Amino acid sequence: MKKVILAAIAVMTFGFANAQEQTAKGKWLIEANTAFGAGTGNTAFSLMSRDGDTSWNIGAEGGYFVADNLAVKLGLGYGDDGDSNVFSYKVGAKYYLLDKFPLEASYTGATIKDVDKNPSYIGLQGGYAWFVAKNVSVEPGLRYNISMNDDYYKSFLQFNIGFALHF
Repeated sequence: MKKVILAAIAVMTFGFANAQEQTAKGKWLIEANTAFGAGTGNTAFSLMSRDGDTSWNIGAEGGYFVADNLAVKLGLGYGDDGDSNVFSYKVGAKYYLLDKFPLEASYTGATIKDVDKNPSYIGLQGGYAWFVAKNVSVEPGLRYNISMNDDYYKSFLQFNIGFALHF
């Protein structure tokens, strides 16, 4: 039993040290997310059907660690919401609390063809970073998007599963 406990502590220590190395100042982050419950305009991968219309989106995000555990991020996305094409963009910051809990605040905007008002959101996200390999993490999380023009678009909650590469 003592050996099992010591082995578990060794594995957790290695995982903690590995995360510290990958979120250090000067490192890069490339990330792709799935977006369950996503609304209009995002930088994630999504596919959904609503009222007989199929909508889809593809996107990715990249970031640079300006300080240990703190990355500045940019993202781009493109999709079809069933009626028109949507180009999305995101700018924000991501902080890894205790090297394992990513917290993000960002601004997401979208340009939709043939609409009077385009959506924009302030997003707040929290989750967990599971480093499955030295440079790869899986990051499930919850994100709340607060609509900046709620006369046209509603705020929404989404569940994400992110896949990140750390360089």
